Amino acid sequence: MKKFCILVASLAAASALSGSAASALDYKVGALEIDSPWSRAVPKGAKVAAGYMKIKNTGTEPDRLVSGSTSVAGGLMIHEMTMDNGVMKMRPLPSGLEIKPGETIELKPGSFHIMMTDLKQPIQRGKPFKASLMFEKAGEVDVDFAVEAAGATSAAAPAHDAHHH
Repeated sequence: MKKFCILVASLAAASALSGSAASALDYKVGALEIDSPWSRAVPKGAKVAAGYMKIKNTGTEPDRLVSGSTSVAGGLMIHEMTMDNGVMKMRPLPSGLEIKPGETIELKPGSFHIMMTDLKQPIQRGKPFKASLMFEKAGEVDVDFAVEAAGATSAAAPAHDAHHH
């Protein structure tokens, strides 16, 4: 009986942990679902950092990520990075980033991303930070950015890979 109680307690703890991980990584505002916001650690003294995530529009109308803010940076803009004949080009998207109905947009290294400028504090691996994202129709949503290693190419695999909305 004692082994059974330990097993039940272990399963309950695992379930609670996976549930809290899901709520910590996934956000919903209006018809938009925001999955796994993350950033890379930056060297001490760096003045810029980038943020990444997936945004899915489950609605019937397009929406647009237009701006945001965070206490770790003086500015937060929506950017696009492209390669043109081997030359990296980065440009702000002054009208924001459109997410069409049924579409999932991935902000990732080498593509669309959030550019945080005038960093006020170091962004360090394992030390998440908060930001507020503003969408044209859905409005504002507060998110927590996980911070991965400096060279990371994607967010660490969350413990809730089987989690579905």
